[in-house]
Amino acid sequence: MANVAVMATTNNNHPTTTSRWNMSSLRSSLPSIPPTSASSLRFTRSSPTTLRISRVKSQSLLPSFTGLRPLPIFAPPSEFSGFDHGFTVIDNGGRVYAMRHGRKVPKLNRPPDQRKALIRGLTTQLLKYGRIKTTRARASAIRKYVDKMITLAKDGSLHKRRQALGFIYEKQIVHALFAEVQERYGERNGGYTRIIRTLPRRGDNAPMAYIELV
Repeated sequence: MANVAVMATTNNNHPTTTSRWNMSSLRSSLPSIPPTSASSLRFTRSSPTTLRISRVKSQSLLPSFTGLRPLPIFAPPSEFSGFDHGFTVIDNGGRVYAMRHGRKVPKLNRPPDQRKALIRGLTTQLLKYGRIKTTRARASAIRKYVDKMITLAKDGSLHKRRQALGFIYEKQIVHALFAEVQERYGERNGGYTRIIRTLPRRGDNAPMAYIELV
């Protein structure tokens, strides 16, 4: 540190005197006051005439300084084991990803339970009235179920009748179907329904169609 020169000059005819002080001597001459912050002092009043000052230990926001390395805020959980759950192990030890190739299912904008109830209801109405009007997607979705019910009726066994009773809502329709199907579709092997397109629905412009029994 550079030395500090203090010059003192008198007005009377006394000679000029010069005294040099270094920084360490200046620091030693100052009173020692520990550095305190305004947030670390607490003022409490125990009585109207007494004021107490107490020191509060400051708490750091971070536990310790870890250098320039960023904190692992977005680190994966400790129990992360990989992406093996998305693979299927085959017999020869290889792994293939289970993708849904060739498994197209008409969702009909419904969860599975509501979709099954909708298909069962439309199938029951078509077998009851012979012709209904619905959207093209629903007509295409119920087509195979109607053909399956007619195929079960052509077999005519008790087991097939119970399967049809478990799918169609009305029992009278099942008994009428099993009684009349041989006369109507005895010579036809599949293709028991017909879809006829019609004008879109007013309001949401949904494509509509008629589905009917041949």
